Amino acid sequence: MKEVKIYSDGRVVIDGTETIYEQKGMALLEHLYRTEVRDYPKFFKMDALCKLGFLAVELLVRDEKDRFTPREDRAVILFGKSGPLCNDRNYQATVADFPSPSLFVYTLANIVTGEIAIRNKYKGESSFFVMSEKDEKTMKNTLEEAFQDPMTAEAVTGWINCMEENDFEAEIKIIVK
Repeated sequence: MKEVKIYSDGRVVIDGTETIYEQKGMALLEHLYRTEVRDYPKFFKMDALCKLGFLAVELLVRDEKDRFTPREDRAVILFGKSGPLCNDRNYQATVADFPSPSLFVYTLANIVTGEIAIRNKYKGESSFFVMSEKDEKTMKNTLEEAFQDPMTAEAVTGWINCMEENDFEAEIKIIVK
């Protein structure tokens, strides 16, 4: 099973192999984008949660053949505690003067799953579930429900949490039915 973990302290684990970067927090995410992805300029408009999820999935699926062929059999189902709370705080700060539409769009937790689905042409389920705590049993049950759909054969799934721009974690994997 492929798995990617990204932590704000500079640790990145891909399929069990850990690399420690000198960059931390948002500097780490920007470094990963510039060295590993480089071809999705929309990245710079994303909030921290989207950047984190986007990069974790990019590292997870980058070697798949026919990667950008549309797929109806792959869902994107993510879980987290904070949702877009980090960006909500940034948006709230703009409301006093003039609300920023560019920040408002990222006040929805499902934006990260949508960005992943759009980039990779996934047409299956796309959901982000906000939970009070990481609960493996609930996550497993939610995935089992998603697999009840006969079209869903695989899911990009895991925990993604971004409390602040420099306090985040992502643990993403692909589960096959």
